[in-house]
Amino acid sequence: MPVPPKERVIELLSDLVHRQGYDLEDVAVTLAGKHSVVRVMVDSDTGLDLDDVAELSREISEIFDAASEFGEAPYTLEVTSPGIDRPLTEERHWRRARGRKVRIDLADESLTGRVGMLGDGVIAIVLPGKGGPSVREIALADIGKAVVQVEFSPANERELELAGGVAEGRVDSAQIDETDFQVDEEVEG
Repeated sequence: MPVPPKERVIELLSDLVHRQGYDLEDVAVTLAGKHSVVRVMVDSDTGLDLDDVAELSREISEIFDAASEFGEAPYTLEVTSPGIDRPLTEERHWRRARGRKVRIDLADESLTGRVGMLGDGVIAIVLPGKGGPSVREIALADIGKAVVQVEFSPANERELELAGGVAEGRVDSAQIDETDFQVDEEVEG
């Protein structure tokens, strides 16, 4: 019996993930012959550390072990946080990206700026300029695609100030290049 479909995995995990203070960002179930990979992506306003991921992985394993749908099927469980390449699609993604550099695709232009404060359906973007940074408000509904950009040098102090700093509980991109922690656990049904 193969691992249950994505919808059932979400149903099994939603309460646990939310009770632990996380958002269930995505679930992917990949079949590879008799073996499956179940990837659970979670996030929170304060991010995740390796201890959080390990504990959540243990609790998810217990739920899967108790679920009859998993039967004897071997699977690998991956509990991870969204990588830097995750598109910003929800208001919470924008809130968590405050202070980060993003590339935004609008219907008629693309721009790169720093995420500022989130308002009622509007995000402030701090744009660099020759005369100094400026702030532009963009309606979230007008954004076709937005992705955080990797930065290898410290953020411009004035841009960060205009953006309102870094989201509380998050680290500045100059302090860490990638926030994608992962714990893999091999489980034989």
